[in-house]
This record gives sequence, C-alpha cells and structure tokens, in this order.
Amino acid sequence: MDDLAPDDFRELTQALKYCVLLHDARTFDILWANRAACELLGWSVDELKPLKAPDMSKNARQYSRELGHRWLGRAVEHGVSATEWCYRSKSGEEILTEAIAIRVELAARTAVMVQFRDIAEEKAVQRDLFRTENRLRAFLGGLAEGIVVLDDADSVVFASESALRLLGGDLDGADFTAYCCDGPVPEREGRYRFAAPGRAPRWYAATCQHIEIESDLRGRMLLFYDITDRVRAEERHRRDTQHLDHLARYNAMGDMAMAIAHEVSQPLAAAYNFVEGARGRLGHGAGDAAVAWGLDNAVRQIDRARRILGSLRSYVGRLEQSEQLTDLNAIVRDCAYFIELRAQEHAVTVEFDLTGEPLPVRCENVLIGQVVMNLAFNAVEEMAGWPRQERGVQVTTRRGEGGRAELAVRDQGHGPPPDNRIFDGVFTSKENGSGIGLALSHRIVTRHGGHIDVHPNEPRGAVFRFTLPPAPSRAETESS
Repeated sequence: MDDLAPDDFRELTQALKYCVLLHDARTFDILWANRAACELLGWSVDELKPLKAPDMSKNARQYSRELGHRWLGRAVEHGVSATEWCYRSKSGEEILTEAIAIRVELAARTAVMVQFRDIAEEKAVQRDLFRTENRLRAFLGGLAEGIVVLDDADSVVFASESALRLLGGDLDGADFTAYCCDGPVPEREGRYRFAAPGRAPRWYAATCQHIEIESDLRGRMLLFYDITDRVRAEERHRRDTQHLDHLARYNAMGDMAMAIAHEVSQPLAAAYNFVEGARGRLGHGAGDAAVAWGLDNAVRQIDRARRILGSLRSYVGRLEQSEQLTDLNAIVRDCAYFIELRAQEHAVTVEFDLTGEPLPVRCENVLIGQVVMNLAFNAVEEMAGWPRQERGVQVTTRRGEGGRAELAVRDQGHGPPPDNRIFDGVFTSKENGSGIGLALSHRIVTRHGGHIDVHPNEPRGAVFRFTLPPAPSRAETESS
C-alpha cells in the first residue's frame, strides 16, 4: 500500500469519533482540535485556540488550571497521563470525560495530544448499577432465606449474606456436601438438616432449581430458610399426642379393670362359699381327707385371686382428677404387689427400703404410681437377662435436699445409655418397646414440679431417681 498523503491523515483524524485536542507541550495552549471535539464542545478551532483551562473546564477545584497543567505536564514528562476531566461547552453544559494525554514529537515542536470521550451516560449507568447493587445487597442481606449456587462438583460459587448468617463459616468455594447432615446435596424440595462443620445441625426447608445467568453464574441454586422451631414444635405436638393417646388407653384399661374386677369378684365369692359348704359336709374318711386337701388348695387360690382383685380395685379406683396430699411411701406400697408379680415372672428379687417416717407430697396418686411402676418394671426387665443369682432390684425412698421426697430404683444391669435423650421418647432397649414409658414418667414428674434423672450405679447398673417437692404432713395441716 502506498504511503498516505498528509491530507489523508487529516481526513482520518477528522473522522475519529474520539475527540482530540492538540496542546503545545511548553505553554499548554490549544493548537488544534478535530471535528468531534469541536462538535462536542460547541466551539470552532479558531474559538478554541485562545481559550484557557478556566474557560472550558468545570468550575470546581479538581478541574482547576493548576491541576490541568499538572496533568498535561505528567504526559510531557512520562509520555502519557490519564484522568477524568469535566469540560464545559460553549453553551455551558458540563461534560464529564475520560481523557488521555500523550506526548507527540512533531517536526516543528513537541505537542501533547489529548483524546477524550463523553462518559456522562456511563457514569450515570454505573451510579444506577451501584445503587441497584447496594439495594440488592441490603435486600439479600435482610432475607430470612439463604441462597447458595453450586457448581457440578457441589462447590459453592455464590453465597448470599443471609446464607452466611444462617450457616456460618466461609462458604465461598466450600464443598457444600460437608454442610449436609442427612446425605447428599438436596436435589428437590424438602426438609433438610444443614450445619457448618463443628456446629449443631438445624432444620431448613429448601428448594432447588437450575439457574444460568450468561456465563457468569450457572449451576444448582438452593434457597433455604430455618424451620428448626417449627420442627421442634411439631415434635412436641407429636409427643403430646402420643402422651394423650397413652393416657386415654391407660384410663380405658382402668375402666375395664374396674369392670372386670367387679364382675369377677361376685363369682369368686360364690365359688368360695360353695367350696366352704362342700368342705363342711365332708366326713373323716381317707377319701374325704384327699378331697379336703384339694378343697383347701382351691380356697387358697380363690383367696389369692380375691387379693389380686382387691389390690387392682384399690389402685385403679383412685383415678382422681386433682392432686391430693399423700405419702410417697404409701404410693410405693400400693405398687409393690404389682412390682413383685412382674419380678416373680422373671425370677428377680426386689428389695423395698422405705423410710420409717412419712414423705408427704401433693400429687395425683395414680400418675406417680405409674412412674414408680414404670421405673421398677424397666429395672426388672433389665435384670431378666442376667444370671439368676445376680437378678436384684432395689426400690428406696429418702428425704432429700430441702425436704424433697426422693425415690430411687437401682439395678445391676448394663448401666444407663450414653444417649442424653433417654427421657424424650426416642430411646428404648426393648425389642418391642416404644420408649414412651420414660418420656411419660418425665412428663408426669416435671408436671408435679419434680425432677427425674439417671446415673450409673456402683459397681454396675443404673439408678433412676425422681424427687418431688415436699408438702405439709396431715398432722401439720390439721394443726394449722
């Protein structure tokens, strides 16, 4: 290609969309301007030449003549210098520009060529974007929901401030599988437990969807919010429902037991009378002696059945609806017969060590009696699997600290479980157990203002103990 003529270079410069001003490198006077500069500023070349910095720059400190000369001087000294400069047009319009000053060695002199373009619209867009970004950041930061975006390897490529607040830790670039407590990263809507490594898990409701924002952000987006309180409330409601169901069955069993005891007691009494009558009619022959022996044993068995029904009616018949003043030892004695029956089934020895003086408490007898039997039955069943000579359970009552009535059931089995949730209804060591007995006992005792716990027995086994607040004795109540 042939060399371009000077006029060609002039035409090329005039065709530039960039504005160009040519300054003298020594005086910084304007020597020339291209067409784009003249159109933007509204002056012709001849009008521009005599103008100084205050004539064509915004009247602000950062656009003073001294600063303008310093900027051009840096270009003379270093070859190039860039800045933001606000020009003022002939009509008075202020035009913010991005300006670059370049030293140019011309044949006649050294000049500084300034190239600039209007960036007012860009600045406005930047301000709008900055304002929108701040609003979005404030909005996302105040969300109750956390947002994370994961790549194909389940690494976090984006995490909202609310996600950081909910999960903690440094989520940026983290492997999100380490935060999932119930398996892989969720792929559909549901309830999941998340937690930063080393933190306690919490429940979250999460939704999952794929997003792709140009090439900047793509992957699986998880939106989740904390529902731990809701899950715990639902769990409490479930346990309360189980508790009410249990009490309903308990009351129904009591009604049936009372009905059975009433119906059976009459034929037993009649059978006893018939046997006594038959025994009174016997003579003294050898054959009569054998029959008398059989009748005597029948009478003993009838008496035993009557005692069982009497104890059952005595216990179930006191299904009172309100608390009353009673003796904890008396409750234990009422339960002793049933505990010993269960112990005999498993060849377990039960020892009762009760205080000599009363332990007055204000409670619902049947409910506290149920706690006593629950703890004793558990201990008996725990010992059933041990060698016969080692099967022993001890039930003791004591006056505890502050006059509280205390009952303890000791066994010599495997000891208390390591799970500290033994009283919340999820623990059982029985093959067909539900774990509701200990949870119900805990609820009954705490409802009466008491405390129940378990700790190791020495040298082995477990001690289940509960205490109840003291109440005035009957004598004290009557004297007052």
